[in-house]
Amino acid sequence: MAISLGLIAFIIWWFFGSHEEKTSDAQISDNQQESTIVVDGGYSPSTLVLKKGVPAKVKFQMNDSTACLSHVVFEKLGIDKDLTKQKMTAIEIPTDQATEFDYACGMNMFHGKIIVKD
Repeated sequence: MAISLGLIAFIIWWFFGSHEEKTSDAQISDNQQESTIVVDGGYSPSTLVLKKGVPAKVKFQMNDSTACLSHVVFEKLGIDKDLTKQKMTAIEIPTDQATEFDYACGMNMFHGKIIVKD
């Protein structure tokens, strides 16, 4: 009984509890910005800020063999990348306008966001 209640509490916390989200700004060098998002039980940082008008490449470093995290999907960009083919997968992100791009794992359980701003 105690194990069941503990499991229920964990599930409620996992899906509805507040979790600390890490935010990071991309590094700009030679008029190019680049950043790495580590895939390991989720995305870190889960929120990435890019500068508008500077070409951007976001690399997903795969450190997790969980089937759910094997793909990253940017619905708004029509991107569905298999992250298991290589240790690091690069995705070009358009920065021509200030906007936000949400992304998720293939099962839509883990989420992240890329913010393009002035």
